[in-house]
Amino acid sequence: MDPQHTAPANPVVPGSISQVLNPIRGRLIVAALLAAAGAMLTLVPLAVIAHIARVALADSGIAAAEMGWAVALGVACLFAGMLLISLGELLAHLADNRMTHHLRRAIVQRLSRVPLGWFSSRASAEVKQAIQDDINTLHSLTAHFYTTVGRAGGAILISLIYLFAMDWRMAIVSLLPFPGFFLFFSRAMKASEANMQAFSAGMGRIDNAVVEFVNGIAVVKAFGDSGKAHSRYRQAIDEFAQAFIGFTRPLVASMANANAMIAPVAVLSVVLLFGTLFVAQGWIAAADVLPFVLVTPGLCGPLLLLHYITHELSHATGAARRVQALLQTPVLEAPAPDMQQSPKGCEVRFEGVGHAYDAEHQVLTDVSFCLAPGSTTAIVGRSGAGKSTLARLLLRFFDPSTGRITLGGVDLRHLECSSLYRHIGFVLQDVRLIHASVRDNIALGRPSASQQEIEAAARIANLHERILGLPRGYDSVVGEDAALSGGEQQRLSIARAVLLDPPVLVLDEATAAADAESEAAIQDALAHFAEGCTLLVIAHRLDTVMHADQIIVLDNGALLEQGRHGELLARRGLYAQLWAQGGYSHSEPRVVPSC
Repeated sequence: MDPQHTAPANPVVPGSISQVLNPIRGRLIVAALLAAAGAMLTLVPLAVIAHIARVALADSGIAAAEMGWAVALGVACLFAGMLLISLGELLAHLADNRMTHHLRRAIVQRLSRVPLGWFSSRASAEVKQAIQDDINTLHSLTAHFYTTVGRAGGAILISLIYLFAMDWRMAIVSLLPFPGFFLFFSRAMKASEANMQAFSAGMGRIDNAVVEFVNGIAVVKAFGDSGKAHSRYRQAIDEFAQAFIGFTRPLVASMANANAMIAPVAVLSVVLLFGTLFVAQGWIAAADVLPFVLVTPGLCGPLLLLHYITHELSHATGAARRVQALLQTPVLEAPAPDMQQSPKGCEVRFEGVGHAYDAEHQVLTDVSFCLAPGSTTAIVGRSGAGKSTLARLLLRFFDPSTGRITLGGVDLRHLECSSLYRHIGFVLQDVRLIHASVRDNIALGRPSASQQEIEAAARIANLHERILGLPRGYDSVVGEDAALSGGEQQRLSIARAVLLDPPVLVLDEATAAADAESEAAIQDALAHFAEGCTLLVIAHRLDTVMHADQIIVLDNGALLEQGRHGELLARRGLYAQLWAQGGYSHSEPRVVPSC
């Protein structure tokens, strides 16, 4: 891919969470502050209870009116705190909904601009994980993390202030178990972070293995060895089990110690022990120990809550990185308005074209030839010679690494995609249909086409009668009540191209998935449709292109031979060898006509 026209890939994105949360950060902070204020107010009743109990134990007497006001204050603060927490949660969830909507739209918009060849190198589970699973994982970060931190932080802060206000000496000794908790907790977090990447990678391998197995289950049942078919899935499970053990083993001992340090019984024991000692020494009154008995064990819950959401934060960090990496996927840049050009004619030229998928995988090298208007050009060669890559470069599934391809004298990179696909149509061996009606599938490139135009295209593709035989005709939905064979799907793809009526047509082994009857129908459809087109045909059977105007022979990504059928046979080069190996007769009928 041309680095001048694509952004660099970035699989690990620094500050991913910050970038993902940036549009809603303000709302999340407000939600956290509301939750913190609410948590503080909900603890006021404990202070009221402690106050009433201290007064009662001191036998100093308390007026009924004063007690009534104290109880009323506690109840009012409790309900006000619950209201503020609810408002914070509502605001956080609204922010999460906004972010989810924004991310999914941004990902779809990004993927609509990436090179089509990018999808062939990605497992569908990988894209699904980022769009669906990872964004769902971010829900815990946006909808719950900030408000949980707010509630826990608010509760801890107001509790500390209250305890130190009661007696700073007793507050210090009551909090002695908590430094030990943070020590073990920090060790657990470091161990978790060290193994989180392997844990996430293992989950990704399981997803990919499941999708791969399900997609190929029909072939496995017919021909495969079930043990071998399951081997990759079993391997992914075993590797994930090892990663899970490595992820959890360092956590178990550290978190067990951390939780034991701040168990409510342990904290309460410390409070009572030092409280008894302080009372015996005469440093405080027995009633003054009560606030510490009520409040200090309550600190355990918020601290444990912080531990759990910190663990969720680790998952959210990985999810944010994958989402952000997907949002930074290299795209085929659209030409600037002042750079856009319109092709003059439909002549296609490959000028010194080279392409490499990566630094070590050079597919094409310095390929140059011309497709004259109205002519048929066939690309032949051994498997892996670069034939399909050449066709996909013309369709701009990706851009060449070196050289350029022009249409009507205009570099493809200076054409808008909509303009490019109005001029170049294609019928590939790998047919893709969307989950929609047959009508919508045919009219995918021209949604405004009339029913008469759609039916005319289907007739040319020899598919009209078959569609009428479906339960709802053209309204039948592919995958529901429209079960089409491989050859019928190919003919639907031809009807889609016919409706566009492009001046240049690319055929990549269009009959590969068809049976004998469907192949004859496809050949007949192409013969009618191809008249007057500039054809580029990728052929594996040489007898189908022996009448082409020119034949390009590729070998190891380089143009080895070029000429007509008879000329190439006379040269006794690679083409003649391939012809001889195929055992073809010179009287074979042509399949793709010369235009």
